Amino acid sequence: MKYPAHTSMQFDTELMTVCNDVLNMSAIVENQFRVALSTLMTGDAAAIQQVLDEGQRVNAMEIEIDERCTHILVQRQPTANDLRLVSAIIKTINDLERIGDESENIARQSKILATKCHTSLPCCHQIKYMAEVTVGMLEAATKAFDALDSEAARKVGHKDTLIDDEFRSILRHLVAYMMEDSSELEITLQIAFIARAIERIAEHAKHISEYVIYMIEGRESRNFSNI
Repeated sequence: MKYPAHTSMQFDTELMTVCNDVLNMSAIVENQFRVALSTLMTGDAAAIQQVLDEGQRVNAMEIEIDERCTHILVQRQPTANDLRLVSAIIKTINDLERIGDESENIARQSKILATKCHTSLPCCHQIKYMAEVTVGMLEAATKAFDALDSEAARKVGHKDTLIDDEFRSILRHLVAYMMEDSSELEITLQIAFIARAIERIAEHAKHISEYVIYMIEGRESRNFSNI
């Protein structure tokens, strides 16, 4: 991340270190999400456990980065751009940790689905499409953070509407599927939980892109249709 230099080289080092930590945390969370998605098709027990184990690592990183940010706030008392940067980082790591939690939820549902021995899950193609878009949103939000690119951040936010529409469509299909065969109620609910987890991850990716805009422009950007 390129950021204006300060008279204190130590302050620059502290900011750069915490920014790099955020990027590392994001890379871990993104991989955790990808592995969780792969378990939907494979039901691989080792991959499921990997997702759960990574969750502990992500939680530890959030605590460590938050402590670094607290130290900067107390010791450096940043103002203006620096204060927005630290504030955005604190919010970003919280959303990244939530994404990790949702990835764990997906992995747990995969573990249950694997015991059902189903070769074809309802709404499989829609779930896959929704997941691909969401992965792209998370990637783009991280790049926007690293590049301090508000325009790229806006594009991430605009895609959230697509995810919301897809999620509602999946729910409608699942209701119809359940009405045709009530014996598949448990599986239908598990697929709904997975779709909901993906929708929430997209929402968190949108939040991260909003923090980027706030960091650069100094204003909240909760409604992308107006910016």
